[in-house]
Amino acid sequence: MVEILQNALPQNMREARALPGVQPLGSEDWLRLDEAYAAQMAHRRALIATRRADVYWQDADVEAAAREVLAEALKLLPGLGFEVSDRRCRCPDGQIVRLDDDAPLVVLGHLVQEDICILQKRGDEHMLTAACLCFPASWRLSEKVGRPLIGIHETVDDYDANIARRVQRLFDGVKPGRPIWRYNRLWYDDPELFQPRSTLSSRRIAPGAAEAAYQRAERQCILRLPVSGAVVFSIHSYVIKGAQG
Repeated sequence: MVEILQNALPQNMREARALPGVQPLGSEDWLRLDEAYAAQMAHRRALIATRRADVYWQDADVEAAAREVLAEALKLLPGLGFEVSDRRCRCPDGQIVRLDDDAPLVVLGHLVQEDICILQKRGDEHMLTAACLCFPASWRLSEKVGRPLIGIHETVDDYDANIARRVQRLFDGVKPGRPIWRYNRLWYDDPELFQPRSTLSSRRIAPGAAEAAYQRAERQCILRLPVSGAVVFSIHSYVIKGAQG
């Protein structure tokens, strides 16, 4: 068990919102850096090194979109305290990451706290076509890759046909430069961020907020890439001690 905690949730993430519950977001606000950066990044880099097959997957034809999301992120990183050059990046924790040393999403996974998923329209629905997902909250990347939105969310109790249509409309309607965001809250018995759970097994979430030792929240941003048109779903994970806060 790895304990990585933030001091508190951001002010605008104190109240849970029903699905889809989205709000507009500033064009450059889909990446965040907080006080848990160094500890989260050490955990992320270790997971990528030792459990790569569990945390990274990419469809064969997604390379252009993966390179595009890395390029879009690199434009924002200097404003967050990173030193970016043509071939490498010095992170706020002092680590040096070579920008041409691995697959684009893996490189991004070494740089930012966010998990990054790429979804592309295939037929009537967006499908998960690539991801670097180090901090799953009770789901496994291997069970979601290549699936449409409704299949990805089949274990979410509130995700019915009506919600599925609304979420698909959101993905269809998001415009380049006009991202949107939402968040969720979950209650856990332990603070480990890497919590893959098969859809066939029970989820290790406390039975209710009052009994939980830890609260976990995800800041989820949805943005459209301007060139490829792919949709990026980013997830910034927070864990705090106690059920409230």
